[in-house]
Amino acid sequence: MIAKVPLGNILFLDIETVPQAVAYDQLPGEARELFALKTQYQRKEEYTAEEFYERAGIWAEFGKVICISVGYFQGTGSNRKLRIRSFSGEERQLLLEFRDLLDTYFNRPQHLLCAHNGKEFDFPYLARRMVIHGIALPSRLSLFGKKPWEVPHLDTMELWKFGDFKHYTSLKLLAHVLGIPSPKEDIDGSMVRDVYYEENDLERIVKYCEQDVITVAQVFLRLRNEELLKEDQIVKV
Repeated sequence: MIAKVPLGNILFLDIETVPQAVAYDQLPGEARELFALKTQYQRKEEYTAEEFYERAGIWAEFGKVICISVGYFQGTGSNRKLRIRSFSGEERQLLLEFRDLLDTYFNRPQHLLCAHNGKEFDFPYLARRMVIHGIALPSRLSLFGKKPWEVPHLDTMELWKFGDFKHYTSLKLLAHVLGIPSPKEDIDGSMVRDVYYEENDLERIVKYCEQDVITVAQVFLRLRNEELLKEDQIVKV
């Protein structure tokens, strides 16, 4: 089925998120109480809410988006290119820019969004943060009233499950087993918070996010039994 989807109709994406504040004690009192309640079942007994706060970026209620990277195919055959673009910086502005991209270029019924674990994380996270900022949802993220087969989302992790709903596979592991060359990454997801708040190096995070988008696109090609992209077929715009 996925082999029949024109690659030009798919927008591959990845997001990077961090806690809304640099530290737990920087949150207003009510927010601290709500975070403690939200995480009480995820935290082990030896972890306080304050110690657990470094993970707050995984929840849209307590985190924020600092980078969205996207990739889209143009051309066919030997002329095929994956074009990479990123939005980073102040959250509301990058969300507006991403929404404008969707509304302008990826707003037709045949257009799809694709991410790894996107249905559980990237897509709902983006939608929630847009709602929080009072931004009208683009059609590709507005799911109310849609039947399951009408939802315009693809998820490489879901495709790899083949119906095994309890199965989780990281993007890094999936790329490894599918023989996709790993890019030289100097950070991983667990380091994004420190790189952002302690090192103030957003550009480093953007590069990491873009590499994940490239990997998602490569995984999708392998799931279609197609040739992987060569380095000269990947272009940043």
